[in-house]
Formats: sequence, C-alpha cells, structure tokens
Amino acid sequence: MVEITVRKRPRTEAVVTQRKFFKKTARGKVIKVLRERYLRDDVSCGIHSCQVCASEQESVLPSSGSLEHPSFPNGHFLLPDTNIFLSQMDLMESPLFDPPIVLLQTVLEEVRHRSLPLYNRLKALVKADDKKVWVFYNEYRSETAVIREEGESPNDRNDRGIRRATAWYKSHLELSRPQIRGQTKPPQPAVVLLTDDVANRQKAEKEGLPCVSVRKYVEGCKNSSQLLDLLSASGSDTIEPTAATAARQALYPEYLPMATLLAGVKSGRLHQGHFNANQYNYLEGSVPVPAFDKPVLLVGRENMNRAVQGDVVAIEVFDEKEWKAPADEVVDQEATLRNDDAEDSEDEGDDDETLAERKVLEAEAAKQAASSKQPTGRVVGIIKRNWRSYVCHIDSTSLTSTNPTSLSQQTVFATPVSRLLPRIRLRTRQAPALIGQKILVTIDRWERTSRYPEGHFVRALGKVQSKEAEQESLLLEFDVPYRPFGKAILDCLPPEGDSWVVPPKSSTHPDWRDREDLRGLIICSIDPPGCQDIDDALHARRLPNGNIEAGVHIADVSHFVHPDTPMDHEAAARGTTVYLVDKRIDMLPALLGTNLCSLRPHVERLAFSVIWELSPEAEIVNVRFTKSVIASKSAFTYEEAQIRKDDPKLSDELTESIRLLNDLARKLKAGRMAAGALNLASPEVKIHLDSSESSDPVDVEQKELRETNSLVEEFMLLANISVAGKIQETFPQTAVLRRHLPPPRTNFEKLQDILKKRKGMTLDVSSSGALAASLDQCVDPNEPAFNTLVRIMATRCMLSAEYFCSGSVARDTFGHYGLASPIYTHFTSPIRRFADVLAHRQLAASIGYTPLHPSLHSKSHVERVLEVVNKRHRMAQMASRASVEFYVGLALKARSEKGTVLEDAYVIRTFRNGLGVFVSRLGIEGLVTFKREIQFDADNYTITVPADGHDVTISVFDKVQVKVEVEQDKNTQRGRVVMSLSQPIDSRRL
Repeated sequence: MVEITVRKRPRTEAVVTQRKFFKKTARGKVIKVLRERYLRDDVSCGIHSCQVCASEQESVLPSSGSLEHPSFPNGHFLLPDTNIFLSQMDLMESPLFDPPIVLLQTVLEEVRHRSLPLYNRLKALVKADDKKVWVFYNEYRSETAVIREEGESPNDRNDRGIRRATAWYKSHLELSRPQIRGQTKPPQPAVVLLTDDVANRQKAEKEGLPCVSVRKYVEGCKNSSQLLDLLSASGSDTIEPTAATAARQALYPEYLPMATLLAGVKSGRLHQGHFNANQYNYLEGSVPVPAFDKPVLLVGRENMNRAVQGDVVAIEVFDEKEWKAPADEVVDQEATLRNDDAEDSEDEGDDDETLAERKVLEAEAAKQAASSKQPTGRVVGIIKRNWRSYVCHIDSTSLTSTNPTSLSQQTVFATPVSRLLPRIRLRTRQAPALIGQKILVTIDRWERTSRYPEGHFVRALGKVQSKEAEQESLLLEFDVPYRPFGKAILDCLPPEGDSWVVPPKSSTHPDWRDREDLRGLIICSIDPPGCQDIDDALHARRLPNGNIEAGVHIADVSHFVHPDTPMDHEAAARGTTVYLVDKRIDMLPALLGTNLCSLRPHVERLAFSVIWELSPEAEIVNVRFTKSVIASKSAFTYEEAQIRKDDPKLSDELTESIRLLNDLARKLKAGRMAAGALNLASPEVKIHLDSSESSDPVDVEQKELRETNSLVEEFMLLANISVAGKIQETFPQTAVLRRHLPPPRTNFEKLQDILKKRKGMTLDVSSSGALAASLDQCVDPNEPAFNTLVRIMATRCMLSAEYFCSGSVARDTFGHYGLASPIYTHFTSPIRRFADVLAHRQLAASIGYTPLHPSLHSKSHVERVLEVVNKRHRMAQMASRASVEFYVGLALKARSEKGTVLEDAYVIRTFRNGLGVFVSRLGIEGLVTFKREIQFDADNYTITVPADGHDVTISVFDKVQVKVEVEQDKNTQRGRVVMSLSQPIDSRRL
C-alpha cells in the first residue's frame, strides 16, 4: 500500500520531503507507506518582534530571551531534547523554572510516541499561562527538515534534526539582528541545546552550538537550591559514580531482556501479572496469573526483585517442592528497618537489618503447614512500570543535619503514606525544612545495588494533619484529576449559562425533536441528603388494563456533552466524580452537574427515559426508550420518602406513586434473589460535620438503610439491564457493558474453613445462588451482627466488577455474578460516570435519535477509553474510603481528647503476633499487636494469651472490646489510629 500526493517539483526536492515508513495492519500484514511533507519557509520562530518572520501568529518568546542566567549574559532561549521532557518534567513544570523554551515538533512527537501521560503533561505545559513555550514545527520548515540516512537509527535521526533546528535558530537570530554600519553589533541571545546525552553534546560542540546538561544549567539558576531537588535521578548526566559505588555488591538479580520476557510469557515458561504488595508484611508480595488458581507468592526482597505495587511483572514459578505458605505474622517495615541509614543503605553485606529480615523469613518457613502452600516464584523482569508521584513524609531519623537553614545536600528516607510502597531514597537540600510536611516524591530508578528506589522531591503539600494538605495528598495518592476546568472546556457549555431553560414546545426546535413531553407525569427523585447532582427520577401509575407503567428518567447529559470536544475529552480522562467526606471532585463542570442536567424539582429538564409496562407481579410486558422532557414534582431524601410512604394519612398521587414503586421493587428484588443474586455488605458510615466554617467531624455512626434505598436501587438495576440488552443487540461489537466475573472458588477457601471450624457452618460457593442461600444460613442467634460480618468478609473474596467492550470478550463472560444477570451496563448516572455517557450515546443511536459517532464504532477506541474509566473508578473508590478513614480519625482524636474511646469490635483475622479486628460502628479495621509471646493456632484461627494467672483464648468471629486512640507517628508526624485490646484482656499490659 502506497499513499502518494502528486505535485510537480524537482527530483532532488522529492528526496527531502518524502517520508517512508512501515506499519502493521489489523491482520498483522506489514505494508510500506510513503507520505509527503509539504515544506514551507514561513514557519515562525515564535520570537517577539522578529524582523525576518512575517507570521501573523502570536509570538510567545521575549525578543531578548531570558537574561537571568550568568552563563548567558546576552540572554538565551532553551531548546530541550526529548529525554529532558521524558525524565525532567517535574523541573519543567515548576513555577520556579521559567526560561523561554523552544519545543520542537520532533521532540513533541517523540514524547507522544514514548509516553502518553508525559505527552499530555507536555501539552498542558505549552498552554500554561505562567510558561513561555513555543512549538516550532521544524519537520515542516524547509531549512530544518531532515530525513533518515542509510543505516541511521531513528534516535540518531531525531538528534540530528534537533541539532539542525538549533543551528537554524542561531543563524536566524543573527539575520534578525543585522549590524548597522557604524554601530556596534547588537548583543546576540543564545539558543541553548539542553541535553543530558553526552554524545549529542559532543556533536553539538563540534558544530559550534551552545549546549549544556540540565544539572549544569540548573546550578546557575537563581533558585538553584530548590530546583536541584527537582532533578530526576534517572537522567544520564547525574553525579558520576565513585569507585566505591561502582564496586557495590548487587543485591538483586538482573532483569532478563524484554524480548526474552515476552517470548517466555508466550511460551508459558514465564507468567505475567500485576504485582501486589502485602499490607501486613513488607517481605511478601503476590502476582495473580491465569495459570494458577491461587496467586503466585513472592517471599523476600530478592524474589520481589524491585517490583513496586501495580507494576506489570514477569515471574518464574519455582518447582512445586519449593512452594510455600503465606506468612501469618505482621512484619512492619518501619520497625524492622528502624536503624537503616539512607546514606549507606546500599552497603548491606550482613548488616543488622538484613539479618533481621533473614531471621523473619526463616522463622516463617519453619512454621508453615504443608497443606496451605501455594505457587511460589520470583520476578525476572518488569514489563511495565507503574511509577508515579507518591505522597510521602521525610523520616526525621534519617537526617544527618538538623540545622533548618542548612542547604547542604543530604540523602534521607521519604516514607510513602501507603504501606504498600517501599521507602524512597531522596537527595535534597531542604530536608530539615521538610520535616512535618507532606511532600510529593517521584521514583526515578531502582538499581540492583540499592536496597531502596531512588527518587526526587517534587513539591511540598503543606503541614501534616492540616485538612488542606491531607485532602490534596489524598487526591494525589489515588491519582484523582482535580485541576479546575480550563477555558476550552468551559467554552463547550451553553452560552446562556445559568439562564438556560428548556425552550417552549415546538415541532421545529431541535431540543424538542423526537422528544416525548412527559411534564404531566407525577415524577419525583429520591436521593441522599444534600444531593445536588440528581441523575435520576422515577414515576409509576396504574394503566386501564390493570398493569402498571413505571419509568426511570435519567439526566440527558449527552445533549450537552458532545463527542470529540474538549469537555468530552476531559470527562473521559476524569472517568468519574469522586465523592469525599466534605467535597466533591466533579467529572463535569458544576453548571451541568448541579444545574442544567440535574433533575431538580419544579424545573423542566431534558431526560432520557426508560418506561416499562409491568404486570402486577412485576413481570416486564414491554419496554421502550425515549428522549423526553420532564418536570419533577419533588426531590425527597430516602428518609423523607420513607416517612411519606408509611404515613397512612397521605393518599395523594405522589405518595401512591412511591408506594406503587416500592411494591414493584420488593417483587423485583425477590425475583433477583430467586435467580441467585447476592445480598452482600460493605461497611458504610455517616460522618457528622460541624456546621461552622471549620467543618470538623463531630461524630460517626453507621448509615441506616431504608426500604426506599432498595426502591431506587431496584429500578436503577432494571434500567441498566434493559439498556444493556438494547445496545448490545444494536452494537454487538462495541456496546459499553459492565460485568462481574465469578470469583475462583479458591478465594473462599479460608472463609469456608473459618466458618466450618469456628461455627460449624458450610458455605456453598458452587454458584451465586448457592452462595446467597448459604449466606442466609450464617446466623448466630446470640450475635445479630454476625451475618453482616460474614457478608462483609464474603464481599472481600469477590473479584471487582469492570466495564468492557462487548466485542472484546467471549459472550459467555458477559454476566454479572453479583446481580445474577446475564447482561448489565451503567446508564443511570451520566452526570458522575463517563461510561454512562457512552451508553447514552449508543442507546440514542439504537433508537434512531442520532447517528453514532465513529469513535463508538471502533472497538480499539472503546477499549482504550474503558481502560481509563476502570482505573479511575477503582481509584475513586479508594479515595472515598481514605477520606472517610481520615475524618473518622479526626473524630476519634476529638473524642479521645475528652476521654477514653472504647468500641465493640469483631475479630476477623488472627496472626502469630496479633489480631485483625473490625469496628462496625466506625466502619474501620485495625491491628492489635502483642509484644509478649503468645500461643498461635493457625489451623483453628485462635490465639491464647496468658493473663492474670490464666490463659485467655480468642478466635475469629469473637466479639471483643478495643480502646481506640489516635497517635502521632514519631517519624512521619502523621496521626494514625491505634487499637489495643481492652476486653477480654488488656493488651497494653502485654
């Protein structure tokens, strides 16, 4: 296949402007593509008041460049190569770093090819108001375009193009500042090639081009002490290794080459999966792989081989005789490695910390039972790193200088907030000043000779335990996009703003085209208190034939958010709205989310309606989908709707509609349960905030679920199932669906064993129906909370639900295990979930309302979008839980200052040196550890503790009383919840 655009020109010119490359088709065939470049001589340099460029484009570079660097007294412009943006983006984004920058098209395209996240950051950098960045299209300027020479690598070709562009800028500046006869030649600003590639610098110097490494350049900047901390350790022009560092002993095995890894995975000799760290034991990790029912266990730092939480790794599984069981002891990194030295952490040998780790592993190996062993292996290579910026604290014990004004560089430990991450070695000049601060740190590299990864400081977030710093750090920790909506996004909103209204009904107005007028229906919404982004509303009424009409009306977000617009791209990148205790990070601008799309009462709104005709027994007679205009008659909280439904004095249309919906919902739920749907549980608490400006938490209680909660849930589920069937029927290859795969039976083995041994109960996991029935039988008449506790533990054995593209997986894997539904999607919350917006577009096309955008006909496009949405959904859930935990901690701290906080708890796990407990009223888990030796019976899930002359035995499911305190960690300066056993024994005395 050859793509050629023909125009007459000399043969010699054709060589320069043709680009030949090879690409692979969808069927795997390699084809040659020949494309032409139309070269120009009017591509602007971007320098203000340039006398040579006659471009009408707005110039962003000052005419004299930057005059603030001592090495370039006549002014200068920076021209960075690709690797600078790949490794030093934190420096480039810093507000302290503001020289005028020429960004070459070659560099921009290479960054896009190498790293899409960094490319998106680079695009944002170009648009930033506080930066002076000019994109120069050197590939289209006749004097700067280059073609690959025979035998030249793509990297060498790009480096040569970058040097040629630098040379062109140098000569171009000379032409724009000609010497006037009789006058002194005007000072010439320099165009400086910024590169850490030594070979590239040497070639540039031979060509007479100014060039400098990033470290040398930053050392001359006015804010050098702060900017040097931002330099990535992965740059090639870092501090030269000394003889001592070169002779260091390798602590980890070398990774296999990528080609060997991929071939090994393909042949089945190696296995690929995501690395998961163990939150209770930093010396263990696991990797779930399809070849084994249980995750492959990685024991010891050497076998984990520098893998970090979330990395995609290649592992080698050991021979079965070397398989081991997971540890049953809490092993804390901070306690085991408390004496480790950040400066000398490479020179391990047989130091105290290494010996301590070895002792722990040997002790665990000696105690393991053969019956509990699982596949065991080691990491032999990293297929994809998951490194990003992490929220950390400086470990105060690792400082060598305690002088707050000292600017001497020292190496310290940054301890991540997440227990799943290793400590990070950090070289900084600001260490004393950063004590007591939350900071952002990026991992740069992890050498074989270093116990810890190395990273660099990005920025300080604020004082630990301040609500502002904690909230921002929480968003950063879970990678939640929280930047304000930019101008391009806001420009997509209706120009009328808050004044926008549904226009008067007209057959010619586009807003009314093919819409049903449902404003006369008795429609209402039922939501949590304070809900502003009302996605859904409902109605029900009896039909003359004795059947019932029920409708779910969903905000018509796709009317305002059009495909392939800045707002659409931003919503796709955010994926979901994130709900924190005291704030909400919106997926869409507030004008839409809380106003124009929100189905507020007594206001006409555009909607997408699903309307069923149901028999009195809640069997579907028919269903239709329509765009509509509604006017909600009321917005209830769950409690208000419940009170209205239960009030025998009320018999108005709205109340009767709620009662009718509730009656149908009960029957729908009974039908789901009969089909095998699960009724699981997760801890949910409600945090009461101070009504004053401080918004401090004052109390915590469990959320109360009412019948009206179930009412709304059942109709949302029914709508999602109905829509899923429609869009999958119309678009079998690209329907946006959601599935919940059946969990492997091995996931339940431990819970089954605990129930059998502790309670004599059987948990049947042969199907979702069997599991639901056996969960109903897990009842302890002496402990009403027991059944809920078992359901919470069963929930944790499940796999996570996920969005998927219908053409990407086998049809028999579409089902939703938890709901016992063969097909499912998300349609009912488009204000806060992007997957729902996509489902709306597909449903609109399936009923002939609008044609489907080409992107939603592309399976690969839908897959890419849903991969991001799945990730954002998971991270948003974790951020919400972390926000609740933080506020629970604040509430507990306030309560503990007034006196001892005692809470009932249930034992959910036993360790060789402690207990895992769940405090249901607070919705949190905690660890109770014992310093004294205790007896541990792993087979029967019990511990026996000597207390006051007699032994006390505690087992899983026992109800205990714990003292809950909030202590400030000495190293991290962060408050953490600490639990100690109060009844049946006082663990503080042990």
